[in-house]
Amino acid sequence: MSAVLEGRAEGPTLRQRLAARGIDGATLLVLPCVALILGLFIYPFLYGLMLSFEPKDGSLFGNYARFFSDPFLYGTIFKTLRLAFPVTLLNLLIAIPIAFRVRLMRRQRLLTTLLVLPITLGTVLVAEGMLFYFGPQGWFNRALMAVGLLSTPISVLNGYWGVFISLVLTGFPFTFLLTLSYVTGIDPSLENAAATLGAGPAARFREVFLPLLIPGLAITFCLSFVQAYSVLPSAVLVGDPAGATRVISIAAYQAAFEEYDYSMASAIAMIMGAVQLLVVVAVLGCRSLFYRGPAAGAKG
Repeated sequence: MSAVLEGRAEGPTLRQRLAARGIDGATLLVLPCVALILGLFIYPFLYGLMLSFEPKDGSLFGNYARFFSDPFLYGTIFKTLRLAFPVTLLNLLIAIPIAFRVRLMRRQRLLTTLLVLPITLGTVLVAEGMLFYFGPQGWFNRALMAVGLLSTPISVLNGYWGVFISLVLTGFPFTFLLTLSYVTGIDPSLENAAATLGAGPAARFREVFLPLLIPGLAITFCLSFVQAYSVLPSAVLVGDPAGATRVISIAAYQAAFEEYDYSMASAIAMIMGAVQLLVVVAVLGCRSLFYRGPAAGAKG
């Protein structure tokens, strides 16, 4: 009896106290992931941030002053946005109707596999394929000339539209998969109830699906935008890296590996990340204007 009383007096063990706070054996399995994130993301980010404030001229904000005082450098922000925004919107607008159609198909896996095939090829292989397909002697020009629509080959590559097409081809599978996950996560009974009440397809989409999809579409837009904004290989292979498609990632690459100014390259990378963060915050902030309820009706 005295032993039992002594055990109660001692209170819960350390293991029990940690478990009460949500720290148990399963939680400890997260530690390797945390260490990996610290080693591969947090530390490089902090190192790059500190390096960006160590320019060659010795001033604290020298790199940032140089970037925003040179139109050839700060113009890369708008050139990249001019590519990333339209590509992201187009991919999202194409993915939504296709996702609604695919969710009703019996062989959904087969069609999904075909649609996501470009993402397995990589940006470089897609760009190389475009060089052969859209080149002066490629199938695109040959087909148009064969049917009499063209008399001489047209140039689609080595400019804005070449990079635009490449980003659509490589970014659509990613956007489609995310959109399909949200569309299939909506309870079909909601649509059936709206149809029973007399709502047509357009009304069902506007009143039922769209409010539930807005949170997921906002996340999809942000992830797709970040992917498109970090374009580099296609901007070089099928674009004009010295002109219309001199995106901000090319400016960072040139600073690091052509000028060997790693401090300036880090500053450009920080500016690149800040622009992406501003867009993401703006999109997620606008999401609340459309939908304020719970997102339990859909995945995410």
